Amino acid sequence: MYIVLVYDIKTDEGGAKILRNVFKICKKYLTHIQNSVFEGELSEGQILELKIEIKKYLREGVDSCIIFKGRNNIWMKKEFVLDEDDKTSVFL
Repeated sequence: MYIVLVYDIKTDEGGAKILRNVFKICKKYLTHIQNSVFEGELSEGQILELKIEIKKYLREGVDSCIIFKGRNNIWMKKEFVLDEDDKTSVFL
């Protein structure tokens, strides 16, 4: 399953540490696209693991995380508004 994960961590006291931990977890499973945006192909089991790991750090009512799911990346058309920098491309 192809997913795009977006998170928003409030950078108040303790927020920076949460931000670093959530970033590391996301980076372990997905490709980093922009500041708080990741994407990649994961199984349902991997998505569940990712969600469990992230939930340990996210603060309810303060931080947020959204996962957009698609069958695969063929069904998602990626359009760059400014510079094209497709970090998920395997072609150089």
